[in-house]
Amino acid sequence: MNENIICWFEIYTTDIERAKKFYSEVIGTKFTDAPAPGDAGEMKMAFFSPMENQGVSGALIEMPGTKEGDGHCVNTMVYFPTQNCTEEESRVEQAGGQVIRSKFSIGEFGFCSICTDTEGNPFGFFSMQ
Repeated sequence: MNENIICWFEIYTTDIERAKKFYSEVIGTKFTDAPAPGDAGEMKMAFFSPMENQGVSGALIEMPGTKEGDGHCVNTMVYFPTQNCTEEESRVEQAGGQVIRSKFSIGEFGFCSICTDTEGNPFGFFSMQ
């Protein structure tokens, strides 16, 4: 079994195509669409990386009842590794997101930036430079 501290993440959306476009423009990922698993019903999924990849992976999820403000609103916070947070951060607003806190030091642990995507989800960039 993979022993990473984080083994999976899901970012919930109201418009999965818009969210895929945003993350493709900002971090350059190519998504793999997948059918809803099991009896998940109307759920739509798009994987950030192929399932066979080692390490941490995750998916965008569009599913009724997760973003409507009905008391079950689901968000998440994930950090994407980068060489230097500044490069990816510079593409966020043009892609439709917002930079909440520009690159800042976290001491000996490196640097991070905190942003939101087109769905209002917070996310961060992490780098050692």
